[in-house]
Amino acid sequence: MAITTLSPLNHHSDFEALASADGYISICGYGSLLSTKSAKTTFPHLVNFQIAKLTGFRRVFNAVGGFFFIHGVANIKTEEIAGLSVEPCEGEIIVVAVFEIKITEIPAFIEREREYRFLPVIPESLDGKPFINPAVLCASSTDEEFFNLKCSEGREIYFQQYGEFKIHKIWRDDVLPCRVYLRHCVLAAKSLGDEAYNNFLDHTFLGDRRTTTRQ
Repeated sequence: MAITTLSPLNHHSDFEALASADGYISICGYGSLLSTKSAKTTFPHLVNFQIAKLTGFRRVFNAVGGFFFIHGVANIKTEEIAGLSVEPCEGEIIVVAVFEIKITEIPAFIEREREYRFLPVIPESLDGKPFINPAVLCASSTDEEFFNLKCSEGREIYFQQYGEFKIHKIWRDDVLPCRVYLRHCVLAAKSLGDEAYNNFLDHTFLGDRRTTTRQ
């Protein structure tokens, strides 16, 4: 089950309120972070990596990733330039990874994933038992929300990271998955077993919200 209000986490104090008594906070991974190796590359000191499910959300390839342009894996000609996000969707269930990081790592996490809307959610074990502590989920946002609330440098400077490709919008429904990133996500899901693998293929959508990764 998901937290019904889904109030975004907008300030450091909002994240701190979710921390356990020993100073850890849970993070949901749903793409490349389904891989333990990938998660530990991003969060070297993570603990308690485990598989879980999240009810009421679906994955969507709708976030144009600056990372893909910086590292030369975006294909602007075919518009294979999108990374993953998740969004609320009644009736959907996604298999995720949940792990804990120290609350002191949150400022860097917020900066790295700032294009997303941060939501508190309650994951469940695969047999349906809710987790005790909420987890942070990087969910779909909008360009308006990002540039009004989070982007201090302004739109023009922000989009300079895309170089000569003339990208002017982050959240788009008319782009396709970055092929290298998609492969990485599929392999990450496969590393968690058949349930995670099949869930990724059948509950991850293109921007049209109809076409699944398997299709």
